[in-house]
Amino acid sequence: MASHVVGQDAVVGQTLGHYRIVEKIGAGGMGEVYRARDEHLARDVAIKILPPGTLSDESARKHFHKEALILSQLNHPNVATIHDFDTQQGVDFLVMEYIPGITLSEKVAAGPMPEKEVLRLGVQLAEGLAAAHEHGVVHRDLKPGNLRLTDDGRLKILDFGLAKLRHPVTASAATESLSETRAMAGTVPYMAPEQLLGEAIDARTDIHSSGSVLYEMATGQRPFAELEQAQLITAILHRPPRPPAALNPRLSPELARIIGKCLEKEPENRYQSARELAIDLRRLQTGVLSEGWLAATRSRWWLTKSVGLGLGILVSVIVLLIAFNFGRLRERMFGRADMPRIESLAVLPLENLSGDPTQEFFVDGMTDALIAGLAQIKAVKVISRTSVMHYKGTNETIPQIARELGVDGIVEASVMRSGGRVRLTAQLIDARQDRHLWASNYERAMTDVLALQSELVQAITDEIRIQVSPQEKARLTQSRPVNPEAYEAYLKGMFYLYKKTPEGFSKGMALLQLAIKKDPTNPLPYAGLALAYPIIYHGPGGAIPPREGFPLARAAATKALELDESLAQAHLALAAVKLYFDWDWVGAEREFRRAL
Repeated sequence: MASHVVGQDAVVGQTLGHYRIVEKIGAGGMGEVYRARDEHLARDVAIKILPPGTLSDESARKHFHKEALILSQLNHPNVATIHDFDTQQGVDFLVMEYIPGITLSEKVAAGPMPEKEVLRLGVQLAEGLAAAHEHGVVHRDLKPGNLRLTDDGRLKILDFGLAKLRHPVTASAATESLSETRAMAGTVPYMAPEQLLGEAIDARTDIHSSGSVLYEMATGQRPFAELEQAQLITAILHRPPRPPAALNPRLSPELARIIGKCLEKEPENRYQSARELAIDLRRLQTGVLSEGWLAATRSRWWLTKSVGLGLGILVSVIVLLIAFNFGRLRERMFGRADMPRIESLAVLPLENLSGDPTQEFFVDGMTDALIAGLAQIKAVKVISRTSVMHYKGTNETIPQIARELGVDGIVEASVMRSGGRVRLTAQLIDARQDRHLWASNYERAMTDVLALQSELVQAITDEIRIQVSPQEKARLTQSRPVNPEAYEAYLKGMFYLYKKTPEGFSKGMALLQLAIKKDPTNPLPYAGLALAYPIIYHGPGGAIPPREGFPLARAAATKALELDESLAQAHLALAAVKLYFDWDWVGAEREFRRAL
């Protein structure tokens, strides 16, 4: 570094060679990962700082440098590019392509992925592996945490070959804890039997790990997820996992077959190359199925034909009933009939995944935005912010909360803001049965946070199948980029106003004024001021008399409506001015109705 290394936790702001460390973005068994700025080429890169002692001597360092050179020659859209390997002031580090986005592990945390998405990402995974294997490189530690999804939907494989630096694991690893075993080689739940036994590995070892990844994408669970640490290795060595279709009945037989073939215990029974795996996945993706599946289908067809004309007529009648959806038979057969009717929703206070209490203003602001977005849809009743914020940090169950609020559905979500990006995970729950109906992940740049909120609202309304008018749909799709600093000031301002204390009002008003200064085109802070002026200045002891506070509220509301005539908060503020200051009952009623 610039002077000396004082430990990996203190590297932010320092330099390694011509790389300036900006922020920590991850950690794993092979070291800490940071986003850094390449001062020579003016680009962002990812730097993995290897733990001290990983390369025990100069010979090991030269060997790894040779491995890194081979990895740097991999040029494939589904493989993260290696730019450099170097040692500075006793610190060994690898410089890689910086890839914004989320890991696949974050994606599957929300539950099973649609088969179409599993196939699309599975093809990219197999093609990336095929390119690496053709260069003689085996990954050795393939898992969802080492697969990154970019904003444009591309899968990138990270950390090729790094597991080779670890010591091999033997069957005695069954006596170690799971965390200890991970530190030795790979990650146990995704390891092939030969890898656990310390035997020779090759490309087919990565095929087995790919099967575990596909299994988790398709079912939302790892193979043998139900087992304790001590039983896990024995199961991987000797037992077949639970059939994926048992966890996800909507899974096609062909995808279940592909996953099963990847997870065969003996390497010779698996796909013999990642290229073969990619071909089968692509055939299923495009509708050109494998010969084995077609042969089985032909056999079943001839068997059905031989049953006779009577069965054929029965089948025809059933097909017609399904086609015309008589008695909602099509929905019953294809899994939509049991979709509960949801006419009322509560959005629970979002969870702060950053672990930083100073980000609560942002999390509460996202809660408000989601409530406000859903409240625009007339066909669904949405519980107010005042009612739901009572449940922040509560231990009550979903059915309890739903009964107290009188709603059919609950939206639970978590949010994290990091490095100028916002990541949100949301799920919809049938509150009466405490059953998950839908879940998804979203990530956007902070400038597109309004688009993220609109997309989430649209996904929820699509899932509960309520009628959305063309006007409502148009409002949801009309999102504009925001100035991140101005939006943060607005959210902080509303956060303090909701405290309803003199200090909170003072800070809140100042922050809303700052938001307007940074972005005069954003109507939200004007509406916030319009709502705040009557509260702060109304009544004895106020900062200024009502005759001064209400005109300020009117001016702020009018400005907000000039920028966005459909903003409910501004119409509400204007109604309050007409009711309490103008005594204009007709005008107040008109504005209240417009706000509603």
